[in-house]
Amino acid sequence: MGEDPRRAAVRRLLEPRSIAVVGASARPGSFGARLSTEALRSPGVERVHLVHPHHPEVQGQPTVPSLADLDEAVDLVLLGVPDAALVDQVSLAAKRGDGGAVVFGSATGLAEPLRAAAGDLPMVGGGCMGYLNLARGVRAMGYLERDDLTPGPIAFVTHSGSVFSAMLRTHRRLDYSLVVSSGQELVTTTADYLHYALDLPQTRVIGLFLETMRSIDSLRAALARAADQDVAVVALTVGTSEVGQSLVAAHSGAIAGGDAAWEALLRAYGVHRARSLDELIDTLELFAIGRRPVRPGLGVASIHDSGGERTYTADVAERLGVSFTQLSEATLGALSARIDDGLAAGNPLDVWSTGADTEELFADCLAMLAADDSVGVTALAVDLVEEFDGDDSYPEALLRVQAEIDAPFVALAPSSAAVHQPTAARLRAAGIPVLEGLEPGLRALRHLVTHRRVTPPPLTTGSASGTAEVGDGFALLSSYGIPVAGSRVVTSPDDSVLTAEAVGWPVALKTAAAVAHKVDVGGVVLGLTDAAQVQAAYDDLAARLGPAVLVQAMAPAGVELALGVVRDPHLGPLVVLAAGGTLVELVAQRVVALPPFDESAALALLGEVPLISRLLDGVRGAPPADRTAVAGALAALSRLALDLPDHVDALDINPLICTPDGVLAVDVLVC
Repeated sequence: MGEDPRRAAVRRLLEPRSIAVVGASARPGSFGARLSTEALRSPGVERVHLVHPHHPEVQGQPTVPSLADLDEAVDLVLLGVPDAALVDQVSLAAKRGDGGAVVFGSATGLAEPLRAAAGDLPMVGGGCMGYLNLARGVRAMGYLERDDLTPGPIAFVTHSGSVFSAMLRTHRRLDYSLVVSSGQELVTTTADYLHYALDLPQTRVIGLFLETMRSIDSLRAALARAADQDVAVVALTVGTSEVGQSLVAAHSGAIAGGDAAWEALLRAYGVHRARSLDELIDTLELFAIGRRPVRPGLGVASIHDSGGERTYTADVAERLGVSFTQLSEATLGALSARIDDGLAAGNPLDVWSTGADTEELFADCLAMLAADDSVGVTALAVDLVEEFDGDDSYPEALLRVQAEIDAPFVALAPSSAAVHQPTAARLRAAGIPVLEGLEPGLRALRHLVTHRRVTPPPLTTGSASGTAEVGDGFALLSSYGIPVAGSRVVTSPDDSVLTAEAVGWPVALKTAAAVAHKVDVGGVVLGLTDAAQVQAAYDDLAARLGPAVLVQAMAPAGVELALGVVRDPHLGPLVVLAAGGTLVELVAQRVVALPPFDESAALALLGEVPLISRLLDGVRGAPPADRTAVAGALAALSRLALDLPDHVDALDINPLICTPDGVLAVDVLVC
């Protein structure tokens, strides 16, 4: 079976052996001059053709007046031309059989004409900075870049040109196989670049800076490949997904938020989500040059030379949800015997000493922490400042244990403003990541110790199958195995009493009108124990909200959760879990997931929402709820989500009552 034609075309685009620079210039400092200089500096390119309509020579190289005058189809056309000329030049390249093009111009208003002109021609941009393929020696950029960049394990794709430049010019140990400023992605998308990068044997970690989702099925396939190859992916997303306005009426749509699609997609494929550029950079460096824990599920240990900074680290870690692992009694005993009297062994560990054996002391303690079976990574968390007395005990201690022990070690600087870069460079050269700043560094360490291979959900088309029969919401849930409270809709006071007697006292009456917030409109009456109360409640609800009223057996007391389905225009249905009842929109904690998923994945989702997890464990003497039953309902809802017809924008279960004996759906809204 041959190579996929699209992937082959992208490979030719990114691995050109011949380049045409249209708009080459001899004028110093001009875009065309920079474009030509970088193309000519590409060690992996055999032939560079410079195109200029008037000058016979540019930078000592002969030119041709037009792309049409070249006697060969080139692999890559770099278009340093005004926007007004873009469509004609792209059309010419496509007709000539050239391999691809980079459109640097903003191409305002030209998206559709450029797509039409390109046809099957792969194209980077428009509105981009180009790309740098260090693995293959190609410099397709419109500005001058440093020439000391070293090929390495990171593939990076960004929608932002400024981020492209910044990531190439950090002082960090970020060595790339491929860096792409993909711009507007009029033809070739992030997914295409990821597939290419995953074919490069050098690529071990992928970084993403994304503003929107494109080519979602191909993107999901690429992320699945990364998961299968155990290539860590770290993403920083900006902007929000456009979730339809119709979702606002449902609880689930409101609590999911505009970030729901990104959250669900990245979680499903085990992508590490960064919240800042600093966190992105720390995490990329950590995965690129550092060692990985021997197995998932191990924790973080840190060693400090200051009690105050140790406490500061513990405070920040608790706020971020980063846990320091519990050391074994054997480790604690060994540490107690090694550190000064008056210091307590623990994690984080304070090893401040006035003694003369600082290097030995810190090296021994680092080794003891790393040897503990619960520790996945050990951090030397000290101010990595320049020492004017020449004392380099801290970096030497790290370098010693790095050389002697096959375990992950890092330097964690509490402040990025106080890092002595020559010292940091020494450590990085030895394969020791230097994380600059406590908060991004701790987040990066969490990404490292939580990294694991995932089994992505099966690829769906982004729209539902439509096989579910949507009528009675409770019947729909019951047909997928989600337990529901006994209930029936009635339209008369007499039927309300007969139904109450049938489902069993006490009962609740609720308006059956399509109202999301029934409590807010006085549409719920609870704890009715006799016929007179039921008749009075029915008459009131019917007069204010319409004759259709739901009579339902009162559910037992328990933890109230909200489960729901919302539809995203890119990904299709998403499953939402949050605290339920009347607090559903007041409590920010929630989780969004891409269906379908099984009970095991559902149990993991429950653990991702701290409030829900605590409530299910039982608070203030309440017995713990049946987590297995809750996970079963979540997994069932994930199957239902894929079967909802396209006209259903949202489904909302609120509350789902969770008790030691199981779960019960008490209210459902389909809209």
